[in-house]
Amino acid sequence: MDQGRNRPVDVAERLVIEPGTAVVRRENWYYADEIPMQIGITFIPWSIAKGTALTKAENLGKRALYGRLEDLGYTIANIREGVTARPATREEAEGLDMPAGVPIIDLWHTGMTAEKKPFEVTNFRMRADYSALDYDMPVEYRAPRL
Repeated sequence: MDQGRNRPVDVAERLVIEPGTAVVRRENWYYADEIPMQIGITFIPWSIAKGTALTKAENLGKRALYGRLEDLGYTIANIREGVTARPATREEAEGLDMPAGVPIIDLWHTGMTAEKKPFEVTNFRMRADYSALDYDMPVEYRAPRL
């Protein structure tokens, strides 16, 4: 994807909106024992977030981001994720207090409704020296008809 930048074209592609369409950008930093572990940068179309707590930087409350989106009629039912590893940018390495040579796990997560309509995209950038990914997902398989 964007090698450390959130390119509008990448975000637009995942949200299925035209590049240049207004979005809200929310940035969250995650820590363990005061050590920065990851950055999560979330993008929500302005048409969804306008006039809501999603446009503000403060705490979103008990049910956080997905609770606020669900209140607006956007319940997460499907996800799309893309995972790569890459060298950290200088800014990421400094912000995450990473030793030299530690790569970033670059995960792009898209939240979708049951109809697979995307409503949020989050780019997680994780320190590879402290992070692991472990997925457990149901798979629907239908044998092809001959």
